Amino acid sequence: MSAESEKKEIVTTEIIKMENINKGYRLGEEMVPVLRDVCFSVEKGEFVAILGPSGSGKTTLMNIIGCMDVADSGSYFLNGEAIHEMPQDRLNEIRNREIGFIFQNYQLIPTYNILQNIIMPLVVRGMTSREAEEICMPFIELLGISHRLNHKPNELSGGQKQRVSIARALAGQPAILLADEPTGALDSSSGKDVLNLFEKINAMGNTIVMITHDLNVAQRAKRIVHMIDGRLSSG
Repeated sequence: MSAESEKKEIVTTEIIKMENINKGYRLGEEMVPVLRDVCFSVEKGEFVAILGPSGSGKTTLMNIIGCMDVADSGSYFLNGEAIHEMPQDRLNEIRNREIGFIFQNYQLIPTYNILQNIIMPLVVRGMTSREAEEICMPFIELLGISHRLNHKPNELSGGQKQRVSIARALAGQPAILLADEPTGALDSSSGKDVLNLFEKINAMGNTIVMITHDLNVAQRAKRIVHMIDGRLSSG
């Protein structure tokens, strides 16, 4: 099989492929390991939960998956592209184009209205506001927030803010949705609504990687991997 054929196979079947990822941080004169030879892959269309307690390394792994941090060693391919070989400016582009972030605390801009928050990633790419709005409207309708577009984030409930965050993440049509404790700031009813939305979005073909410490939340995914002391396992 040619190198070109191999790359095509990665693009069509494996969105994420990580091999022997290591990451540590310096504490005084000591290097403290956080990730230890992590191997992790995600197929296109999967819904995977990374489950682990605080301090297990799951946030560091999430930051590397999301191109917000880089590994000390190992290889990482995202949608067939060699992330571990890329300079920082290219990582910024990949992060905007290939990753749809859904954060626990929503990360909405308080001075923007809801529509402006949703279209922002597309405007950053160079689209006009009108072009971005046309692309985003189907996702806005899907999330049931079309009646809130002129409101500011502080006028919405937690569940509504998370719907805005999900719409923003979907708008760029990324390779993966990366959700960091997406129900952590919500009451149980709103949390269930968000997880129901994730299942619906995944059924539409979207790939989701969800970071959580909550087993009940993780069990809504189709596959669970466990992070303990910087190591990943499927058991």
